[in-house]
Amino acid sequence: MKIVSLFLDNPQLELRVQVADNFLQRLRGLMLRSPASLPLGMGLLIAPCNSIHMMFMRFTIDVVYLAEDYTVVKVARNIRPWIGISACLKRGTWAVLELPSGSADYYGIAVGSRFLQK
Repeated sequence: MKIVSLFLDNPQLELRVQVADNFLQRLRGLMLRSPASLPLGMGLLIAPCNSIHMMFMRFTIDVVYLAEDYTVVKVARNIRPWIGISACLKRGTWAVLELPSGSADYYGIAVGSRFLQK
């Protein structure tokens, strides 16, 4: 998987993000991975995508929905394994950024925030 760096306002706070942009990568997502595979500062960008399920997941995550220009459309915090589900049906939702639980608060991610890619 390709890895990109995303930044919000503070260039010191870098998110290293794996990009799942083909069918098999999007299908697998984070299923069956250990919590250690997604430490703070890492994430998984699934594109195109506007909903996620937590089947076969082993840990809680934060989910950030993005428009194509990387503007945050919705933030869902602490989505629990196995029973969690989340969707964003807002027009223009393009991708899902899956992050370790607590990341949305740590990075100050809010609706309207915009990531920059390097």
